[in-house]
Amino acid sequence: MTDWIMWLAVAGALVALELFVGTFYLLMVALGALAAALVALLRIDMPVQMLAAAIVGVVATLLLRRSRFGKRTKLDAMRDPNVNLDIGQAVQVAHWDHGAARVMYRGAQWDVELAPGAAAQAGRFIIREVRGSTLIVGH
Repeated sequence: MTDWIMWLAVAGALVALELFVGTFYLLMVALGALAAALVALLRIDMPVQMLAAAIVGVVATLLLRRSRFGKRTKLDAMRDPNVNLDIGQAVQVAHWDHGAARVMYRGAQWDVELAPGAAAQAGRFIIREVRGSTLIVGH
């Protein structure tokens, strides 16, 4: 098997693995393998091919880390609507007692607390966070 075919097979395998991982980092390494395949097509020896793969892979990874796609946003599960489907739902609060209340929500009684900056008035509130069996609500 010629060197450039081997590098293309490596790049293809990395792309296939990336489909299972979903982080884009293996795609950056696959770009390095593609660079090595191009160098191999120029009939340059294996050490230079490996150097090209390493340099392109590292540079692509560093560029990815600096982009918005390489930065992971850490969302607290208590506030993440993708984790807790109650976030963003509405509840009706009849009356407040020192910033706390009890409401009927999804067929059960829940403790309710005000989010910082929310006014303690009777009315409709939006669930902003869930802490155990306590709903943190705001307008």
